Amino acid sequence: MGQGHGHDHTHGANKKILLISFLIITGYMFVEAVGGYVTNSLALLSDAGHMLSDALALGIALLAFKFGEKAANLSKTFGYKRFEILAAVLNGVTLILIALVIFYEAIQRFSNPPEVATTGMLIISSIGLAVNILVAWIMMRGGDTENNLNMRGAFLHVISDMLGSVGAIIAALLIMFFGWGWADPLASVIVAALVLRSGYYVMKSGLHVLMEGTPTNVEMNDVIQTITNTTGIQGVHDLHVWSITSGLNALSCHVVVDDTMSIAESEKMLRKIEHDLEHKGIQHVTIQFETSAHKHDHSILCKVKAESSGHGHHHH
Repeated sequence: MGQGHGHDHTHGANKKILLISFLIITGYMFVEAVGGYVTNSLALLSDAGHMLSDALALGIALLAFKFGEKAANLSKTFGYKRFEILAAVLNGVTLILIALVIFYEAIQRFSNPPEVATTGMLIISSIGLAVNILVAWIMMRGGDTENNLNMRGAFLHVISDMLGSVGAIIAALLIMFFGWGWADPLASVIVAALVLRSGYYVMKSGLHVLMEGTPTNVEMNDVIQTITNTTGIQGVHDLHVWSITSGLNALSCHVVVDDTMSIAESEKMLRKIEHDLEHKGIQHVTIQFETSAHKHDHSILCKVKAESSGHGHHHH
């Protein structure tokens, strides 16, 4: 099981990196929130709000990895692996709400920009930028930010957070040199837009998994081709491909084979299909073998009849 081991290794690394990132971000979030309150800067406060969402993202991602490790049992046959997807959706919703609050507050401030203590704002936002760069670097170096939805979500948070700090720095400089009070709410609006965007994407990809959507890294036609091109297979139907969680894709289908095929032969064919599909990004394969005499639908995708409640059962 070389692949499973590889998964565990990146899993452990992801967890450690999330923990370090979580502690750094949470610590600095308090600094920024207090700083924003004292200097009266909405850009800083919105960045702190963003950092709060970061801390939430990292905290939830950490919990998700923790929960995901719990073994499968009779009431949760896939274990708790879905938890991280639920976490991602929750995260997305939180971000969207935070963004709306910032938008509302900024609109109030455009009409009468309050006094802002710019030196304090500049110092705090500069340190904030450094903190974000540090965390992003830690994540890039040791975590799997490419394929793991959970890790990726957390990483995107940190990147957009970085832009938030840049916004606050620019706003502070504009107020210092030109006395443009509106630069502060403007910077916060830009941050809010970024928060909104990342929230929307994290929520969208999470919902896609919850709706049992086809995993984004799986090419359906390719999969169908792989199965139908296997020698001895006459047809495929009731095909499903879905994600259990990031990096764990499952497939189930019915295949029609020759009446005279022995169990040993079907076993051999199954092994070949499993091997081929693993290269197509599917880790968990369930195939039901049938002869052409078996009553079935000819469509490749499963047609579940809604009206068949109880009678006229769906043959699975």
